[in-house]
Amino acid sequence: MKKIFLLCSILLSLTISAQLPSNNNPKTGVVYGKVIDASSQQAIPYVTIIVKDAAKKPTTGGITDDNGNFSIKQLSEGKNFIEIQFIGYKTEIKEINISKTDSRIDLGTIYLKEEASQLNEVVVVAETSTVSQKIDRKVINVGKDLTAAGTTASELLNNVQSVSVDSQTGNISLRGNENVRVLVDGKPTNIDAAQLLKQIPSTSIKSVELITNPSAKYNPEGMSGIINIVLHKNSNIGFNGSANTGLTMGKNNRFNGSLDMNFKTGKVNFFANYGINDGKSENYGIVERNDNNSVQNFDMLDNSTSHLLKVGADIYINEKNTFSFYTTQNMTENIFNGDTRVTFDNILDSSSPMLVNGERNSQAYNFNYTLDFEKKGHSIEFEANFSDSDSPESADYKELVRPFDLTSNYNDIIKNERGTRLYNIDYTNPLSENSKLELGLEARFNETTNNNITTQHEFIYDSNNELINDGNGWYETKLKEFTSFDYNRDIYAGYVNYNQQINKVSMQLGARFEQYNVEGSFVKGSETLNYSDKIFSVYPSAFFTYNPSEKNQFQLSYSRRVDRPSIGQVNPIREWSTPLITSVGNPNLKPQFTNSYEFNYTKQHNKGSFTIGTFYRRVNDNINRTLNIDPLDEDKVELSFNNTASNDRYGFEVSSNYKVAKWWRTNASFDLYTQKESGLANGEQIEVTNNTLNFRLSNSFTATKNLRFQLFAMYRGGGKSIQFKVDPMWMINTGASLNVLKGKGTISLRVNDIFEGMKFKFESENPYPYTGQFNWESRTAYLGFMYRFGGGKNKAKGRKSRDNNETQSGGGFI
Repeated sequence: MKKIFLLCSILLSLTISAQLPSNNNPKTGVVYGKVIDASSQQAIPYVTIIVKDAAKKPTTGGITDDNGNFSIKQLSEGKNFIEIQFIGYKTEIKEINISKTDSRIDLGTIYLKEEASQLNEVVVVAETSTVSQKIDRKVINVGKDLTAAGTTASELLNNVQSVSVDSQTGNISLRGNENVRVLVDGKPTNIDAAQLLKQIPSTSIKSVELITNPSAKYNPEGMSGIINIVLHKNSNIGFNGSANTGLTMGKNNRFNGSLDMNFKTGKVNFFANYGINDGKSENYGIVERNDNNSVQNFDMLDNSTSHLLKVGADIYINEKNTFSFYTTQNMTENIFNGDTRVTFDNILDSSSPMLVNGERNSQAYNFNYTLDFEKKGHSIEFEANFSDSDSPESADYKELVRPFDLTSNYNDIIKNERGTRLYNIDYTNPLSENSKLELGLEARFNETTNNNITTQHEFIYDSNNELINDGNGWYETKLKEFTSFDYNRDIYAGYVNYNQQINKVSMQLGARFEQYNVEGSFVKGSETLNYSDKIFSVYPSAFFTYNPSEKNQFQLSYSRRVDRPSIGQVNPIREWSTPLITSVGNPNLKPQFTNSYEFNYTKQHNKGSFTIGTFYRRVNDNINRTLNIDPLDEDKVELSFNNTASNDRYGFEVSSNYKVAKWWRTNASFDLYTQKESGLANGEQIEVTNNTLNFRLSNSFTATKNLRFQLFAMYRGGGKSIQFKVDPMWMINTGASLNVLKGKGTISLRVNDIFEGMKFKFESENPYPYTGQFNWESRTAYLGFMYRFGGGKNKAKGRKSRDNNETQSGGGFI
């Protein structure tokens, strides 16, 4: 393979040389030397060498061999400039003079340095820390978090500042708000975020990016912002990789493993990542209703196996053209067993067992082409992303009522398919040294199809009302109900951003223009209802950054965002959600728009850094739940949605990284959120003010060169909603890692939730007075092993992509 790329590069150089203008000076000169990486001291193959004359016009050129050596002949006499270029490194220029007496020039060893990262980036933590603050996002490098080893993305995010994951429902919130968009590698997801996060192993995750106030370049959906999960993709020269495996032990055992590999040769970088999660997890709880002395006991066992595969390549055609592609494949098999037992006055009244067999499969394909023009920073980028998912499900439900006769026995066959097509064009033009213009276009098409066939198993009786067997069984299967919906969204968008720097102040002003079209059709038996909406909106944004010194940064930002109604919120057909809840959507529901303001200050010091921030959001046409007694069954609750008056939400955040000693580092964060929520319950307008306090503290201790310990503590304050009052939760985790096999292997050990403080405990007065608590397998021990192989250390440039940009909002894993 190397020989092929070497041959292609030589042929390309010869072709260019043949087209270069002739020079009347005698071509007797020779220049040679060796190129190595300044930091790793290793040779860099396939480096481009360009020779220019005194007028700085190219005359000839070549490339380095596998050992970093080069030799270029037939150089013209006189002044020549030698440019040494390699993607991801600073270009070196050497001036030489060729004469009859000095025609062989030895440049010796040339040291190339890697390109610096973004000029606007402010590093919040020291080199070995896990958090960094960029101009528009906070990046958490989760790879060094010992207490997250062997977990899923859902569990890992509970360790991330400003983020909370409801361990009961899996819903994720950012700054206390669940209106957040979750991306993987900056791309849309066709799988529900709660399910997606349970399928991604933490060992496959490189970092988590929190974008709390996105600019006009980003999709505007998600009131509280964007959480982008970045998967591993190496770009080291040669063959490199790592293997992870581990076992989580609790009431049930779970296995996880992952394999990360890359092969970089010449101008091509191949990369692959595979992860697997397999095992059982148990969830149980109790709900007590005080007005009728009833108790519900829940037992749930989830047995799942998920596979995640990401494969792709970056092809550096030349210094101006880059093509990249990758595919992500996700496959999950799930068996869910549940049982709900209802007791009245301490006497068991009914039992409702259920068995659900499901699959979740998704595929995504991403293609990216970038063209860099002659002017530095002047580029255009084309991207196409295609993703599809299907999640078929077969569910069996039974109900046994005292004296425990089988009164209900039916089956749901569900077919759910989603598809997303996404096309982007981004154009960047530096108008001057201190100004830049960004333009972009995007077209996004989302299609969702769902079919649900419910069949009832009815017992067969003779004329004497005696149960009989007709030879095929004791019951016959009849069609009970058929429901389906089609829900299609098309979004056409364009944006413009203007960046300007004046001395120590930089600003970015932008606007995004979107045309949103949606068509839906809902069917239940003979009943058909249609839904449609068309909205044109403008989303402005503004960022102002002031850097009085290298160690101080102030930032003020504003953006307008939107949360559009989901399928379930507008589906007008009554749907049975749980034995006690019936949901019905509101087709008249309008989007809610948010004006978000944010201020942050970052201070760096010798032993770490300190960040303080505050935000304020004004929400118009706020979407809220309505909770009423079900008019068809007074023992059930009817859940729906409506738009209420505008409300205010604001918060305060502090985070700090500090090097207490050479062997001790600490990372702490504190946040306080306040928000008003209003809604209807039994026709009564209810408004609550919810104050939530969260605190996280992580300590890392270096005992020896190869032995490290970590201690993590978290407190999540309680809160209120129109339905629940929730108690606080807390957790203490500890972990250790030991490097073995001369640093190529690492043994990890962790224990999570040592004192079992993670319990979802709540009480409610609407629509009925009840209390409850749900527990899950939060206290676990994990033992894992990682092995690193390969020796390449020279980093190539990662593709210039939209991986850090939000390019969608609803819908399939990529």
